[in-house]
Amino acid sequence: MTTSTATEPSEAAPLLNLQALVVAVRRRRRLWCCLALLGMLAGVAVAVALPPPPTAMTKVLVTHPEDQPNDTGTLIRTDVELLGTTRIAAKALRALDSPERPEDFIEDYRGTGLTNNVLRIDVTGDSDAQAVARAGALADAFVADHVRRMRETAKAEAKALLEQRDRMRDELTDVNEAIGDRTPEGDPEASAAIESLFARRAELNSRIADFDQRAAEARTGTPKLIAGTQIVDAPRVVPHSLPRTVAVNAAIGLVLGLVVGLALAAVGAVVADRPVLRREIAANLGASVVAELRRTPRLSVPRWRSRRTRAARARLTTTLARAVRGSAESVSLLELGCARDTSALALDVARTLAADGPVAVVDGLPGRELSGGRRHPDDPSVVSGERAAALGRQVRRIGVGSVAPGTAWTDLQHLGGETVLVVRAGHGSAAWLHTVARQLADQRIPVIGVVLIDPDPRDRTDGTLWDGLHTALRGHHERPARRSDGGASPAVGAVGEGRLRTERPLLPAARVPDSDQEVR
Repeated sequence: MTTSTATEPSEAAPLLNLQALVVAVRRRRRLWCCLALLGMLAGVAVAVALPPPPTAMTKVLVTHPEDQPNDTGTLIRTDVELLGTTRIAAKALRALDSPERPEDFIEDYRGTGLTNNVLRIDVTGDSDAQAVARAGALADAFVADHVRRMRETAKAEAKALLEQRDRMRDELTDVNEAIGDRTPEGDPEASAAIESLFARRAELNSRIADFDQRAAEARTGTPKLIAGTQIVDAPRVVPHSLPRTVAVNAAIGLVLGLVVGLALAAVGAVVADRPVLRREIAANLGASVVAELRRTPRLSVPRWRSRRTRAARARLTTTLARAVRGSAESVSLLELGCARDTSALALDVARTLAADGPVAVVDGLPGRELSGGRRHPDDPSVVSGERAAALGRQVRRIGVGSVAPGTAWTDLQHLGGETVLVVRAGHGSAAWLHTVARQLADQRIPVIGVVLIDPDPRDRTDGTLWDGLHTALRGHHERPARRSDGGASPAVGAVGEGRLRTERPLLPAARVPDSDQEVR
């Protein structure tokens, strides 16, 4: 009777894994650091090669008839816009006797409202003297235009008030004539009419006096406003500090380059979909991560780091040698993005196993990482795939191959019946990892485990597939062990729909860090 075990439905994967995104961006720090440095250098180059033109500055105190303490700056913003008109620019150019077009001159200056009544004018020129002259002429033109507008406004207001007063006087004359034509009579209606005329005359006299007063105030207040509008800060050259400009531009370029680099790194990580966490790599390959190892740099490293790396490599070599000894089949090391590290691991494992008997390393790599490297006389022999068939049965073989794009999948069976995948974190995409797992399953090559090269040091995810038998890819199997009585091992059981479920000896998930912390 066959039994089947139902697995719980796996949780839906998030649309965007923030942890993996942060790790991927951090791993691409070379990109965004280079872009930040490039932006800083570009800012310095701009500050040195394109210095700002000579600039002069002046400040003008502007008074308005409508000034109020609670003004939100509307009046000064109006003055700023009026400063940028061709009328004021043309007046300034006429004062300078310059043939320049007003439309072009407007591009060389700008106004800024500092307060409700203080206007700052910045003007550029070909030299300091020209910039100062331009600033003075522009400030004078603005003050003259502002004074003219206030005078015209006051004259128009006074004129309107006086016209109203004259109309009232004409009406008063008519009322006086009507009163003079009336004779006192005993008729009550005539008396009421005379009283209304007297009341109208009094009202007209009052309004005429009011219009006279308002017209006088309009004429009197204009000189005060005109005197208040003046240049309070004479035109002067704005000092230019090259070190300060370089520092500001460098900081701006650094920030912009860093932002662009981080954005490109994040977008590239999302688009490329290259797993970097142990959990993701194990899930995509359908095999557990049994060890980790920092990637060996090509350049020299500090002695303390070299010592830690050597200790981590020794622990990893011991783990792989134990797996090779316990396997009835020949074992291969298949690399993805780390051919040099895989070759070194294969040679270390072969040296360890040389004490048990003759060992040969079968070179199936497309490059010359094994055959072209320097070897000591006591190192195990390295043979090509064509010469591997000539080795005797007593020679233990350790195959070294690649599962990079372009791999001849059918040749992997000649490297070993079982394999250990040596994968560089963040090198292969999720789709290619799936392809590798599927092709190995089709070739009936069980994966003992995954060795992760160059892992993220802050990765705390678990790379062990605890339910690996249910999540294993098709074809992933192990030859069942036989008991001494000829029966099948109890580790072999039937799983639903006739699929054979086997249990294979699990390799201890040893995490080989590049520090002296305890191996987990």
